[in-house]
Amino acid sequence: MSKIILATTEVIYGKKVIRHLGLVRGSSIRSRHLGHDIMARFRALVGGEIHEYSKLMAEIREQVLDRMMDDAQELGANAVLSLRFVTTEIASGAAELLVYGTAVIVADEE
Repeated sequence: MSKIILATTEVIYGKKVIRHLGLVRGSSIRSRHLGHDIMARFRALVGGEIHEYSKLMAEIREQVLDRMMDDAQELGANAVLSLRFVTTEIASGAAELLVYGTAVIVADEE
């Protein structure tokens, strides 16, 4: 798997866009875990970071990024521009994390 450049910007300095390949995305729908919910509610009472949810969100972000990069590679892209994350509550206790961007082919500027 070759390296895909990810950027939240519309350009990558030092690179030029050779070709736009279209929208790419990756998503995952997750539900909360009862055990994590109990710990989260306890932490909410005493204050502080809810580590169980922080870890869950970090894992989901990596998963959706991997899925988006697979999508980009299938199109032949070597970069994804204008990268964005969106979350949506699907049902009580379940949410979708979506990442999307524009797949492109870039080359070094001369």
